[in-house]
Amino acid sequence: MLADPLLRAWLWLIGLSLGSTAVSLWYWPPSFTALAGAVVLVLAWLKARVILARYLGLSAAPFWRRGFEISLALFCLLLLGLYLAPLAA
Repeated sequence: MLADPLLRAWLWLIGLSLGSTAVSLWYWPPSFTALAGAVVLVLAWLKARVILARYLGLSAAPFWRRGFEISLALFCLLLLGLYLAPLAA
C-alpha cells in the first residue's frame, strides 16, 4: 500500500501540515515567537520540496531538482531574514 510514491508524498504533506498547525496553535512565550515562525517556515519549505520532487516529477531529473531546491532554499532564507529583521532592530 505504501509503495506508491504519490501516496507517500501525500502522507508526508499531511504530516508536515499537521506539524505546522500544531506549532501555530501551541502557546509560545513572547521570547520564542520568532522560533515558532522559523519552524513554520522550515515546515513549509519541506512541503515545497515534497511537491517539487514527487508531484512535479523532479525526482526523475536530479539536475533540475537540485536547481529548484537551491532556488527554493535561497528564497526561504530571504523570507526568514525578512521575518527576523524587525526583531534584530
